[in-house]
Amino acid sequence: MGNQTLITEFVFLGFSNHPNLQILFFLVFLVIYTITLLGNMLILTLVRNDPTLHTPMYFFLSNLSFLDICYISTTVPVMLVNFFQHRKTISYSGCMAQLFFLITCAGTECVLLAVMAYDRYVAICKPLSYSSIMNTRLCVQLAGFAWLCGLVNSLVHTLLTSAIVMYKSNQLSHFFCDVPLLLKLSCSDTFVNEAVLHLASALIGLSPCLFTVVSYGYIISAILKIRSAMGRFKAFSTCTSHLIVVIIFYATSNFNYNRPSSGYSLDIDTLVSSLYCIVTPMLNPVIYSLRNKEVKGAFKKMVIKYFASVAQSRGGVGTQQ
Repeated sequence: MGNQTLITEFVFLGFSNHPNLQILFFLVFLVIYTITLLGNMLILTLVRNDPTLHTPMYFFLSNLSFLDICYISTTVPVMLVNFFQHRKTISYSGCMAQLFFLITCAGTECVLLAVMAYDRYVAICKPLSYSSIMNTRLCVQLAGFAWLCGLVNSLVHTLLTSAIVMYKSNQLSHFFCDVPLLLKLSCSDTFVNEAVLHLASALIGLSPCLFTVVSYGYIISAILKIRSAMGRFKAFSTCTSHLIVVIIFYATSNFNYNRPSSGYSLDIDTLVSSLYCIVTPMLNPVIYSLRNKEVKGAFKKMVIKYFASVAQSRGGVGTQQ
């Protein structure tokens, strides 16, 4: 290709080093995608149908589950199709669309996890005022704020990136479109793009992370003041699932974006990015299902109710015959 090229499509190089393993990759990521969809849809169904889960904590959890479905659906379907293509491509417009939805989901999740940390802070540090503080109106406003932050952040990045029209190459060392990768290929001056990227990282990434850390500082301090061991365990158990999700999300995202750009092979880059934007959405419902008694209880009730209705319908058919 020439020094400067008007791009109509991008070529993904991720997973291209192992042409003989494409079917295996397809099956692995298909299973991950299926588990993610089923797990998060299950949580959405349980929260919607079980009255015991109609609380602020599970309202935010249902937002997280819907977000994870959107998050993984921005990358995996295209990747699954490309496993059967000799050239793994995406159109320029498709790349910009993928970029928009990916950044929206990532930014929203950062803020939403901080909102969930605030919910746990109020529940543990101010239990008597919890229901009055975390009322329905505030919960909707906080969730809306998280989505608005993600959308505005994504819109700014997508518009700035779409203003770049000339690239050195159309080959992306990845399996999805991302701002840093596109800026690296740009022939244009990217000072504004990079400045906005650093600003957004501080506002949308670092600030919610610090807010979450401070919230858990207060939470742990309040838990340690509880005299009984059973009381401490019960209080801490209400936020362990969220804490694990936060640690996994920030650990993988930090390693993905803040490690040295050189010294890593394409395979390592692809693996790290897979952990960040594909495996993490799958783990969230698993963590909340395994560590949360209320979710497990709601699931058992739903299963019992389902089999009872099946048995009743079969009994009704048998009686009619």
